[in-house]
Amino acid sequence: GIEVCRQVRTHSDAYIVMLTARTEEVDTLIGLSVGADDYMTKPFSPRELSARIQAMMRRPRTGATELHLGRAPEQVRTVGDLTIDTAGREVTVGGADVALTRTEFDILAALARDPGVVFSRAQLMAAVWGPNWVGDEHLVDVHIGHLRRKLGDDASRGRFVRTVRGVGYRMGTGQ
Repeated sequence: GIEVCRQVRTHSDAYIVMLTARTEEVDTLIGLSVGADDYMTKPFSPRELSARIQAMMRRPRTGATELHLGRAPEQVRTVGDLTIDTAGREVTVGGADVALTRTEFDILAALARDPGVVFSRAQLMAAVWGPNWVGDEHLVDVHIGHLRRKLGDDASRGRFVRTVRGVGYRMGTGQ
């Protein structure tokens, strides 16, 4: 399931709900970090599954909120040699394409929308998964780690994603 999810995320933005017998927290974190939108363990209630799917379908994708409010989001952001094309959902570093999962891209786009603002984990979760999503806020840390690795960034430099200790994350300056 993990590998299938990873492969689907390389070419699709489809909703993915993992239904599995694996009940350990680490399995849940791995499933969500490779791109699953939700994760349920067996046995599960069909009514709960239906409710989760309905809730997931109500969540706006990144950028949808601005469009509904009549504001056009900036489509291309540049931070140093990092370029984020929100309309095309493409990211490049130094001209080279960077393959991100939907969640990684949405976190990066949320940070780039307000580059001087520090986002708490809860704010990033609301921006990416929707305000009604319930889960461990440290899932954001897992995705930030993957994002930094793919961008060639690290926590100590914070070239593209900076950690603000005790608060959350913000965009770096690209330096």
